Amino acid sequence: MFLGIDVGNTRLKWALYEQGRPGARILAQGAEFLEHIDKLADGPWRELPEPTRMLGCCVAGDSVTLRVVEQMDELWAVTPQWVHASSAEAGLTNGYDHPTRLGADRWVAMIGARHHMLTRGPARPLIVAMVGTAVTVEAIDAQGQFLGGLILPGHGIMLRALESGTAGLHVPTGEVRRFPTNTSDALTSGGTYAIAGAVQRMVQHLREHCGAEPCCYMTGGAGWKMAPAMTVPVELVESLIFDGLLEIAHHRTPV
Repeated sequence: MFLGIDVGNTRLKWALYEQGRPGARILAQGAEFLEHIDKLADGPWRELPEPTRMLGCCVAGDSVTLRVVEQMDELWAVTPQWVHASSAEAGLTNGYDHPTRLGADRWVAMIGARHHMLTRGPARPLIVAMVGTAVTVEAIDAQGQFLGGLILPGHGIMLRALESGTAGLHVPTGEVRRFPTNTSDALTSGGTYAIAGAVQRMVQHLREHCGAEPCCYMTGGAGWKMAPAMTVPVELVESLIFDGLLEIAHHRTPV
């Protein structure tokens, strides 16, 4: 059995599969906020069958990775493996100036997105937008070359920055409106359209660069909030990082 782990800036998400290959049947899954990682071995992981392989990606730092490994060591003998970006893997070529400095979650999500696209049709240029605590927008050509990407603050960070830097503004519970007529709606709409604009601009750049209409996938905890605000076709795919972990595991020789 195969355990995939995705450690973001806010939550750890995990999924246990029958095998480490694309399309494998999922047996169990869950998520924990980072402050609750130390309860995994005594909680949701205690009754799981022992995995024979584990592959994960972590953007929360080495100390968080160590806490995850400690929880695994309490239960299982499986050797943890963590994905780091490289010059090429699983059909994707890394165009970053320093390939190993690319975030592991971005790399894995792109591999998952390209696999998702190729199982549904011919290769096309591809945009991968990951909307979470931070937002990343990646551009990949039809040959699988990662051309580059954007990083910008997530909606919550934008609102907190405005609250701390502007007198009289507070984090709102507003709605997204085309023409906001109150401060809460103005803040919520501004953050949403800022993210939408970044995605739409990258779609335009990739279309001009490749001479073809890109496919656009959106993932991340806040992706569902963003999709209605988009003016370009976007497909929501919640599982891109886990799809990527399965694809990488399939291409790697088991330990």
